[in-house]
Amino acid sequence: MTAFGDDRGDDPGSEDRPAPENGSGPESEDENGSEEGLTYAEAGVDVEASEAATAALVGAAGDLDAGVDTDAYAGLVEAGDSYLALATDGVGTKLLVAEAVGDYSTVGIDCVAMNVNDLVAGGIDPVAFVDYLAVEEPDDAVATELGEGLAAGAERAGVALLGGETAVLPDIIRGIDVAGACAGLAAKDAVFDGQAREGDALVGWPSSGIHSNGLTLAREAVTRRHDYGDPFPGGAGTIGEVLLEPTRIYADLLEPMREYGVRAAAHVTGGGWTNLERLGEFRYEVRDPFEAHPVFGFVQREGEVSDAEMHRTFNMGTGFVAALSPDRADDLADGTDGRVIGRVEAGEGVAIRGLEL
Repeated sequence: MTAFGDDRGDDPGSEDRPAPENGSGPESEDENGSEEGLTYAEAGVDVEASEAATAALVGAAGDLDAGVDTDAYAGLVEAGDSYLALATDGVGTKLLVAEAVGDYSTVGIDCVAMNVNDLVAGGIDPVAFVDYLAVEEPDDAVATELGEGLAAGAERAGVALLGGETAVLPDIIRGIDVAGACAGLAAKDAVFDGQAREGDALVGWPSSGIHSNGLTLAREAVTRRHDYGDPFPGGAGTIGEVLLEPTRIYADLLEPMREYGVRAAAHVTGGGWTNLERLGEFRYEVRDPFEAHPVFGFVQREGEVSDAEMHRTFNMGTGFVAALSPDRADDLADGTDGRVIGRVEAGEGVAIRGLEL
């Protein structure tokens, strides 16, 4: 995200192409070629409208102050030979799943992860985290669970948890909302330049599940015929537990990514695979992504969601991607749990196993 936040748009899916191997079924189209099935916009999140509102906010705010740079995911302020970086994000409607099942123990991890991962995508070391909790009415038990999750996330990320702010807003909030902000530091020569090059390899790393975006679509899909307490198909706990699997934190990748000369990286969050377009104006051919977790197939089947909509909304099993010279990509992948998933080519757009986004 930028200093003012960022969302990615949804585009019509392509026609006459095979379904991707890591999808859960072919997309359905009517006789006019339009996609059928549930979409993110129909579920309640119109990404194009959100982008327009964000653009209006940025335009009204005017130029950023002199000495401030902005990369794709965080605002950067010059501090001598280093950059001070700031990122802010929330948990979104994953909180409604937590509320429905009465378990807030993991969403604090998500809150830390969504901020820390944005800094990592810029090549920035996360340092400190603060949270903002807005509630309709105070609840000690909920606050304790949230705090435990925030502490667990901060420990995983290696950041200092400095506290935050709690606001009781009965005239504004129904239930709770939680967000956070993370500060980071990096030497200027350690920050990724943010631009891939034609011919670069793409190295990807697996996600832990659905992470913390697209839950509006996922919730609408799975609750059509199920409750969150129903067993998840295959015996992996309940549907609610699977949806609440916390977001993976990728801070451990910073050192190896720098060692092997990563030029640019993408946190595959809101907008799904279209986040690769943040790496520069190229074509991104992804031929070997990680296998999608069963939760994605379940959401797709229950909502009759098209392959294109799934890949424009969710990470589909790959949560983080980096671009670097192809002669160093295998070493980076072998030294971590990543693998080479594709290539940067001339042109534009993103293609996942033949699926055009």
